Amino acid sequence: MAERIAFKGMTPSQAATITHEQYLELICSRNRRSIKRNSMDYRKLTEKVEKFKKNNTGKAVRTHLREAVILPSWIGMKFEVHDGKEFKQLVITANMLDHRLGEYAYSTKRVLHSAPGIRATRGSKFLAVK
Repeated sequence: MAERIAFKGMTPSQAATITHEQYLELICSRNRRSIKRNSMDYRKLTEKVEKFKKNNTGKAVRTHLREAVILPSWIGMKFEVHDGKEFKQLVITANMLDHRLGEYAYSTKRVLHSAPGIRATRGSKFLAVK
């Protein structure tokens, strides 16, 4: 069955056209408070996004601001979010609303250990190294 991409029962086109006040009523209180506080970094990011939308370039918006709450006006835009080492690219969809940018750019990887060393015995791989 195909995944239905929606936000609170709205289609992506409907979600992109809702007003800022309507969006604040639909999201959880933690994200609402974060948007209302409107820090200097968050203001700079929203100005940067508006500039990118006005210029209509196909480039992605690069940011280190992982805690930014995704807004409906960002649907369809490309972002590059810093994960601590490099920038991860993501495209904003309607089901990403009410989440933060950092949730989609993982900062940790799965740890894969190699085999035991050359002179290691079969059982020594289970011993704690002091």
